[in-house]
Amino acid sequence: MKLLKALDEKWKKNIALFLAGQTFTLFGSSLVQYAILWYITLTTESGLMMTLSVICGFLPTFVLSPFAGVWADRYNRKMLIILSDALVAIPTLILALLFLAGYDAIWLLFVVSAIRAVGTGIQTPAVGAVLPQIVPAEQLMRVNGINSGIQAFIMLVSPAASGALLTMASIETIFFIDVITAAISIFTLFFFLDVPTHAKALGQQTASYFSDMKAGYVYIQNHAFVKALFIFYAIFFVLISPAAFLTPLLVVRSFGNEVWRLTANEIAFALGMMAGGALIAYRSGFKNKIHTMALATLIIGISTLALGAIPNFILYLIFMGVIGVAVPVFNAPSTVLLQEKVEEDFLGRVFGVLVMISTSMMPLGMLIFGPLADIIKIEWLLVGTGFFMLVQGLLLVQNKILVEAGKPEEKEPIDELE
Repeated sequence: MKLLKALDEKWKKNIALFLAGQTFTLFGSSLVQYAILWYITLTTESGLMMTLSVICGFLPTFVLSPFAGVWADRYNRKMLIILSDALVAIPTLILALLFLAGYDAIWLLFVVSAIRAVGTGIQTPAVGAVLPQIVPAEQLMRVNGINSGIQAFIMLVSPAASGALLTMASIETIFFIDVITAAISIFTLFFFLDVPTHAKALGQQTASYFSDMKAGYVYIQNHAFVKALFIFYAIFFVLISPAAFLTPLLVVRSFGNEVWRLTANEIAFALGMMAGGALIAYRSGFKNKIHTMALATLIIGISTLALGAIPNFILYLIFMGVIGVAVPVFNAPSTVLLQEKVEEDFLGRVFGVLVMISTSMMPLGMLIFGPLADIIKIEWLLVGTGFFMLVQGLLLVQNKILVEAGKPEEKEPIDELE
């Protein structure tokens, strides 16, 4: 029993340190992300410049993700997370010094945004793959729920904090804050977090880099549940893109262009995500994770449809909050399902492909729905995509491969250890 208690305390300490480090670095990064976005908006007032900024922020992540997935399987994942934090912090520090020296060209922001996106591309597969190494399998849902809640809290606080800082101080101050938060995260993870190096990273790498990448794609192709889940993801991310990107425009067109309405739209979603993260951390959902995902998909579908059908702004905000609640309820079981079912040596590559899907399908959806929003009312786009998400949720519970994969694994009884 003493050994079990010691192991229990060790993983709790590890995950507390890990989440603390992630909170610091995510908060600093979010501050900079908003600061850069608003600085470009206020300085240029150009839609083209905004588009370039968005492209620089997501394209490197999309391109790098499959490569980063291989790195997460070949090398020490803890060190990859630390290096990615450093890759974000160092260019930001250089940018702050250049701005202080008077070199404040807009193109510098594009370059740094692209480098920061590279860091994100490296870190995301490594984080997804490292959690099963430091968290017991039965606690993965709870931890992923807590992580979703933290991300939602940062999403809620950082825009206001970044805006307040820009009114009281220079953009360089925000850059330095990001550097400091990244340094705290790096220090915490390097000196205090205990993560055992996984077997593949310990052994000699006999296969070539591209052979490992190909093996990852073959693994996905040969595992029916992973392939089916990724197809579901791809369709889902396309369908949810109008609710994710076009709702601010809907608010302006249908309810009014007051700033408080746009702020309320963001706050409602973020508060919902915080509540959803707490809910999934406290109550893990159905025993079959696919049933939990299906319920969340149905809720998102109904709420998206409602966003397009409701003329009252208060009711609109309520349904936006409900979507926020459902997002962690959808994300946590799907993440845990991969963490539990995918072999450890392939986790990084699988999460790398998942990041590639998520960073490509939503922009692809906007290439479809964005131009349509100038021809068709956004309300109709939301009603249509909400309906198809409802259909997708119903089809999900009919998919025998995914439902079978979502069943909880039967565990053998463990003898007590003295």
